[in-house]
Amino acid sequence: MLAIKKNRGATKNHPRRNGSRWHTIAAMRFDQEPPPSEAGAPERAGVLLVNLGTPDAATPRALRRYLAEFLSDPRVVEIHGALWQPVLHGFVLRTRPARSARKYQRIWTAEGSPLAVWTRKQTALLRGYLGERGGCGALEVEHAMRYGQPSIASQLGALKARGCTRILLAPLYPQYSASTTGSAFDAMAAWAMRQRRVPQLRVLDPYYAHPDYIGALARRIRADWQARGQPDKLVMSFHGMPVRAARQGDPYARQCERTAQLLAARLALKPGQWLHTFQSRFGHARWLQPYTQATLEQLARSGVARVDVVCPGFASDCLETLEEIAIEARAAFLAAGGRQYHYIACLNDAPEWIAALAGMIERHLKDWVQTPEHHHQP
Repeated sequence: MLAIKKNRGATKNHPRRNGSRWHTIAAMRFDQEPPPSEAGAPERAGVLLVNLGTPDAATPRALRRYLAEFLSDPRVVEIHGALWQPVLHGFVLRTRPARSARKYQRIWTAEGSPLAVWTRKQTALLRGYLGERGGCGALEVEHAMRYGQPSIASQLGALKARGCTRILLAPLYPQYSASTTGSAFDAMAAWAMRQRRVPQLRVLDPYYAHPDYIGALARRIRADWQARGQPDKLVMSFHGMPVRAARQGDPYARQCERTAQLLAARLALKPGQWLHTFQSRFGHARWLQPYTQATLEQLARSGVARVDVVCPGFASDCLETLEEIAIEARAAFLAAGGRQYHYIACLNDAPEWIAALAGMIERHLKDWVQTPEHHHQP
């Protein structure tokens, strides 16, 4: 703490005792590393891909750590901490970790959590793609998780330590939500507040309507249909959100709807051939509708024999797609009388997706590094 003296009658150890006019201010703790050399050192830019996060293991103990961090974020659970924390630690973290661990165990791989596996692969492929394109030699590419490891703070620090004076945060969320992109920005800002020298920072725009993203999705779906035929109905399932958040101005619901419309148009689908729904509810509040599982059950009862389900709000397969949609939703549809159910995988490491992501990143970096477009300019 730093003390600012306002009169001579204040005592040293008790700045506010006996009506003293001493005031204290909190001294922010800054990193003390020396600044990088600016004489002759090339400017380096960094890209940090950010995904939501995943536990370190499919065990109740690992899930307890992960959920404690995830559900303590006020962007995720918008209940005052004084009311929410007793519920979180007194009930949720005593019951939910074991159930969540069983779900993760159904999809866990030899390499670890699917979300972590795919995010690492996307990072490596993007790094190679940008390198092969040329003109981006002074570019570092890493990934981080908003919750869990590697953290956003640790990876921003690593990029800075490698000489990056300009960093683009690239959340792997197609649609903007305060609980995803907004929370990732919070973590970046919290890290920046602890730096003596703050790099230039940018955030990748949401790409829910980007033609290259829509095109990559359409190509993925068409490839699946070429192999297995076209369904009676295509269901586009997006992660849910409390209705209250949408009413308060979060654009997520509108952006999901726009993604679905553009994708249906790219696939030349008629109105009756597709619909979009919302999954992954938590708590007792009313969430965006229609709900995915209830819709699938209704479709089955109405005589729809085959549905395909795709998740255009996820760049990587994860618990919500592989367990909730590919396993649980499938079981619900078949139990309600449906005959065929196919889950279409996320883009993951698809070449068209990596190319689309690289193109969006290059556009944001065009005045930071010499991108291929600038490389060929006279």
